[in-house]
Amino acid sequence: MPAAEGMRIPYVNLAAQFAEEREALMALAEDVLGKGMWVGGPEVEIFEKALRRYCEADEAVAVGSGTDALILGLKALDIGAGDEVITPPNSFISSTAAIALVGARPVFADVLDDQNIDPEAVEAAITAKTRAIMPVHLTGRVAEMDAILDIAQRHKVKVIEDAAQSIGSRYDGKRSGTFGDVGCFSAHPLKNLNAAGDAGFVLTGDGEIAERIRRLRNLGLANRDEVVEWAAVSRLDTLQCAILTERLQRLDGVIERRRKNAALYHRLVDRRHVFIPPDRDCEFNTFHTFVIQAERRDALKQHLADRGIGTAIHYPIPIHRQPAAASLGYGKGDFPKAERQVERILSLPIHQFLSQADIEYVAETINGFYR
Repeated sequence: MPAAEGMRIPYVNLAAQFAEEREALMALAEDVLGKGMWVGGPEVEIFEKALRRYCEADEAVAVGSGTDALILGLKALDIGAGDEVITPPNSFISSTAAIALVGARPVFADVLDDQNIDPEAVEAAITAKTRAIMPVHLTGRVAEMDAILDIAQRHKVKVIEDAAQSIGSRYDGKRSGTFGDVGCFSAHPLKNLNAAGDAGFVLTGDGEIAERIRRLRNLGLANRDEVVEWAAVSRLDTLQCAILTERLQRLDGVIERRRKNAALYHRLVDRRHVFIPPDRDCEFNTFHTFVIQAERRDALKQHLADRGIGTAIHYPIPIHRQPAAASLGYGKGDFPKAERQVERILSLPIHQFLSQADIEYVAETINGFYR
């Protein structure tokens, strides 16, 4: 067990990632920049082809960010003014923002103990105006998609997966992002598959949807001179596609290391004061984050910081309590599980550059706090 003195365990370590990949990334950057085709180069199609293969999807479309992926996915399904979309209140703001930005109304449903949306709460939130369900695969764990798909089928509504945190995850053997009408991903620098800036992509099994998203990411252009519909620009640039194609080859190794770290936490952290959602037999969790639910969370977070351990809270304010959501009419107590969890959740370091000794130190520091 390493001594606390001098120990520094950062919550993320992007510098270590660059050091590991420096030679490969610098070579591809020189190649892409030297060609002078920085938007729409062949690397975009190469990346999309690699995504289709890795994600076991029929179609993949690279876009400018995870938020753009959600917005374009909603637009491609013709969801807009007067429509309601059901989603959880404990996600990052992008999921709800995307619904609002296409003119639809976000409708929240409470969550389960593992922080993912509760299918029973989804069913209860269905109205005549419901057009879609947007589950969020929070922390890298896929939501209960069998129940969600059953609800969607019975009520004849669309399913848009916010899979931003879950590339490579599986549920009953099926890849995240391939259950619904569209699956929307982020490749932000903090994601398991990460660009050197903002990036995202959409998966779908429908060729017409994919083609429309390709137009929507490029000003609605059918060709160089003909505009089919009004749209903005959300192209993923050539260099980011090249970086992501390179990193996609390493992704399984990244996930394996994160899963090993998670298994160590499961084994070492004393559960008398800490809840760690168990993994179900049907799921393969990729651990974008490793979130515990802890008694005296704020004091524990400070205790860890004092001993050189970085942590985070994902997310401290539920979306229905954000100022931007005031017009939706929700109040304190409307979603008791999500509201209780925000007082307890704490994200521990889980990145692939941690050693076993690092995990042991974090676990022992947590256990020591409660002793």
